[in-house]
Amino acid sequence: MSFSVIIPARYASSRLPGKPLLDIAGQTMIERVYRQAIASGAARVVVATDDERIQKAVTEFGGEACMTADTHTSGSERLAEASEIMGLGDDEIVVNLQGDEPLMPPELLHQVADLLEAETGKDNGADVATLSTKIHSIDELYDPHVVKVVTDVAGFALYFSRAVIPWDRDHFAHECGGEKSLPERFIYQRHLGIYAYRVGYLKQFVSEPSCALEEVESLEQLRVLWSGGKIKLDTAECEPSHGVDTPEDLERVIALVNK
Repeated sequence: MSFSVIIPARYASSRLPGKPLLDIAGQTMIERVYRQAIASGAARVVVATDDERIQKAVTEFGGEACMTADTHTSGSERLAEASEIMGLGDDEIVVNLQGDEPLMPPELLHQVADLLEAETGKDNGADVATLSTKIHSIDELYDPHVVKVVTDVAGFALYFSRAVIPWDRDHFAHECGGEKSLPERFIYQRHLGIYAYRVGYLKQFVSEPSCALEEVESLEQLRVLWSGGKIKLDTAECEPSHGVDTPEDLERVIALVNK
């Protein structure tokens, strides 16, 4: 099964300016992300950027990059433009790998592409595929940088949120004012920021206006649900590390790489 990986990468970042070019034990972050994507067995891996410094860095380590518009407001918009530049057909599968995921296991890129491929031809099949993994701590559950997801019995997303979903009313009521712990009667799921699309649906998705839910939560996948699309989830085959959003995240990743 063939798929391509596109890595959207911006230079600007309010918390970590120049994030894709930050050094992680002798390699830039974008090179580490790129090499993880190559190891997945993807037919093609391309960094989509609007910054010549990132394009130059990618070219220097032997990767492929394409320049996209600097007006995009989301990674999906940049992905859609890159897929056109690459000449991908509407039926081809493209995986969106964020440029701040230097430790994303390559097998998960293949897993999410396979998940979408398995939906092909099904009645009421998925428009988008993505992955999740178990939340292990109460701190992780309450962290707004950790996106939570709940699904229906068939594994389709019901909702994504930065808040705690679902809210275990009885459990948290009993702990009111005291030290909180993870509820035991529900397995909370952390959404991983990795998606597989058919190029045709990706084009349709980015042509639709943003919705109130997407803007409030700052989660673009909510536009899919808002407009009636279906997102299929599967549990990640292995436990990935968190991406790099803050200086503290960067230090943790450097420590892991140095090990």
